Amino acid sequence: MGRKIVLTPSLQRTLQRMGEQIKLARLRRNIPVEVIANRSGLGRTTIWAVEKGSPSVAMGAYAKVLHAIEGMDKDLLLICKDDAKGRLMQDLNLTVARRASKR
Repeated sequence: MGRKIVLTPSLQRTLQRMGEQIKLARLRRNIPVEVIANRSGLGRTTIWAVEKGSPSVAMGAYAKVLHAIEGMDKDLLLICKDDAKGRLMQDLNLTVARRASKR
């Protein structure tokens, strides 16, 4: 966790919001940080850093914390699942095979 990662302000706000949402999910379920630490194998300091949206915490730690909150790591599969813009761009780049006309 010691390295400094510089993010744009909007990306930092996104990470902070994600951390807040993770913390709220834990609190709604009334799960203490110590329980998440035991379930995830992470230290309390790392869990607090995740809940603050720290960019220096590895993605794997975020996944471990989410998994420890009753299997919420499955929500990670929703990231980029419906990539409408990417599909549109892909479709626009597809070439249509043309055949010579039959005479």
